[in-house]
Amino acid sequence: MKYHVANILQKLHLSRRNELRHWTGVRRDSSLFKKEPIMTGSLKLGTISQISRTVRNIQDAQSWYGEVLGLKHLYSFGNLAFFDCGGVRLFLSEGEDSTASESIIYFNVTDVRSAHAELMQRGVEFLGAPHMVHRHSNGTEEWMAAFKDNEGRPLAILSQVPKP
Repeated sequence: MKYHVANILQKLHLSRRNELRHWTGVRRDSSLFKKEPIMTGSLKLGTISQISRTVRNIQDAQSWYGEVLGLKHLYSFGNLAFFDCGGVRLFLSEGEDSTASESIIYFNVTDVRSAHAELMQRGVEFLGAPHMVHRHSNGTEEWMAAFKDNEGRPLAILSQVPKP
């Protein structure tokens, strides 16, 4: 157990076990950690940045969305593909039952940490702390936190943090 805790502390760039108890989910080597919170005043959700959809076969879906619909392919990795829909990103993920899953709406926010804190104060139930979901080749990090709406359906906030 001590080995695993030491390994976790090293990966998160923390020095003591006590820091792990109060860890916010943001690694110290991340651009988000180095950025000061910028939200002032009341929270305002931005435009919809991304909608996700589950598909049965990612290769077939990439062909259909890219070639048939003519959407601009942004990037892919593993069983995930991303397309641009006029500024709203379509996120496709391969899953066994593509009919059971609802689409998830991702709202842009300027500061994912402040938005997370304010929404929690308003009684929003989050599924976890904000976490980095992707680092682009230019160093920009994407951070997300998922939460439930009033009927238990998934929503999320998303923030892009440029490399300092």
